[in-house]
Amino acid sequence: MNYRNLRQCLDDLEASGQLRRIDQEVDPDQEVAAIQRRAFAAKGPALLFTRVKGTPFPMVANIFGTMARIRYIFRGTLSSVERLLKLKADPARILKKPLEYLGLPASLIHLLPKKVASGPIMGATTTISALPRLRSWPLDGGGYVTLPQVYTESLARPGIMASNLGMYRVQLTGGSFAQDREVGLHYQIHRGIGYHHAEALRLGQPLKVNIFVGGPPALTLAAIMPLPEGVPELLFAGVLGGRRLELVTRPGELPIPAEADFCIQGTIDPSRQLPEGPFGDHLGYYSLAHDFPVLNVERVLHRRDAVWPFTTVGRPPQEDTVFGAFIHELTAPLVPTVFNGVREVHAVDAAGVHPLLLAVGSERYVPYAAERKPQELITCGLSLLGNTQTSLAKYLFIAAGEDDPNLSAHHIPRFLRHVLERADFTRDLHFITRTTMDTLDYSGISLNQGSKLILACCGEKRRDLGPEMPRELSLPDGFTAPRLFAPGILVMSGPKHGQARDQADPAMEGLGLHLARQKRLERFPLIVVADDAEFTAATDDNFLWVTFTRSDPATDLYGVEAFTHCKHWGCHGSLIVDARLKSFHAPALESDPEVEKRVDAMGAPGGPLHGII
Repeated sequence: MNYRNLRQCLDDLEASGQLRRIDQEVDPDQEVAAIQRRAFAAKGPALLFTRVKGTPFPMVANIFGTMARIRYIFRGTLSSVERLLKLKADPARILKKPLEYLGLPASLIHLLPKKVASGPIMGATTTISALPRLRSWPLDGGGYVTLPQVYTESLARPGIMASNLGMYRVQLTGGSFAQDREVGLHYQIHRGIGYHHAEALRLGQPLKVNIFVGGPPALTLAAIMPLPEGVPELLFAGVLGGRRLELVTRPGELPIPAEADFCIQGTIDPSRQLPEGPFGDHLGYYSLAHDFPVLNVERVLHRRDAVWPFTTVGRPPQEDTVFGAFIHELTAPLVPTVFNGVREVHAVDAAGVHPLLLAVGSERYVPYAAERKPQELITCGLSLLGNTQTSLAKYLFIAAGEDDPNLSAHHIPRFLRHVLERADFTRDLHFITRTTMDTLDYSGISLNQGSKLILACCGEKRRDLGPEMPRELSLPDGFTAPRLFAPGILVMSGPKHGQARDQADPAMEGLGLHLARQKRLERFPLIVVADDAEFTAATDDNFLWVTFTRSDPATDLYGVEAFTHCKHWGCHGSLIVDARLKSFHAPALESDPEVEKRVDAMGAPGGPLHGII
């Protein structure tokens, strides 16, 4: 079924047993978020909350909570979208398999939006304070929209062909925002809306913004698709939704999807910002309050049967993990066409997505050389860090597919083992310092600024990795509880961090000097220092989360027998990662115990969530 609107989708999910109604009143202040996280963790159904405290509008969560459900929602168009993307990757495919593309013209018709004079979205108006005020975590600075579709157009080239639809968080209440008249608009670095905002600043004109909530499920997916610049998300939504997207188009106004559930209309004053945040984010920490654009609200529209969809984010995995996996399935064939020489990429969800990117590339520059060393791989790595959303990666580990035809970036333990068996830390570490980084990552030297590392390796195995703890391991004062996480990887607890943001830690440098005297560590090329070694080494997810969300390459990498030669840093021995929480890091997310107790009661026998969570 190709859903015209959200209500059709929810009715279908309910009829197929994939949605449950919750008629007991729930609180949008942390309670529904805790329920949603529990339902996601249990691979439960979508949940429709019919009575929400403080708002007349029902809320729905966990719509995209499993891969099976997301495939079900788009079952009518998924094969068409996959064929189109494969054709983009290999245009000759239409000649090789012409029967596969017999239905292509019909799919392409759906690309073109249909202009209409009115629609259900024009049915009623409301106020910001009447909308659900979702707070997901105790320190959140106010009520948020967590599945918004933020639409802008170029002032120089108005119209959908130069438009952007992105999922940028929206703060409805709290802080210094004037109630019902202002909302906060937080967009991260490297986002399409930034080009439109910069244009408005240059011209000194206000930027019109429409924020859609709900509507056809294809709109939600389109807002997070990593489409090439110049490809409007509204066009993709038509193909994914299997029908031409109806847009209410009126003179002097931005278009509005006729079947959207809500639309917040307003303008950004290019000369004004206010603090937005804090907000519990997908890295598993709070993003703190910082100045961001203010949207002056002009009107809030909604359809008469409107439902408010939401999700919550936090330490992975969460519902946005499913989004990421689904998008990877769709876009994997395009990777070699966008990044020459790159065969596969994997933004590691357990590490917060952007902090760690694994890639399989090619090393063909000097095939006749007696010793193969990374050359083309470095070019591949720079391409990945210079294009699309892979440019947000902080650590990029890239290996040559020629060394192992079965190597996959999605088999993380095997991939890391492959890299550590081959890495030459005197040669293979390539830093980019004082560059842009993910707005949500506080490990760098300032907001939006930090460093990146390309670890590129190829060739024969250089070492066998240690399969058990080295005997009689000596550690300097303050370093305790060493653990073997995996072959070749040690984790230990370190003293509490107390240095400034941009200064080396003498204790970490002392650790490198101390370990240089212990040759038995040659089979352990990677050492991670954490606050709690037992927690960090307990699971793969813990290790990836702690190691890569709590460190900045240029600031927090140390080494045994470290050196600098011609501005190139490396080490002859083990690479040491300082993955301790720093004094300037944002706090990790923790839920309110009292809220969790209330949710426990709802999940007990006789409660509305029994059998779900």
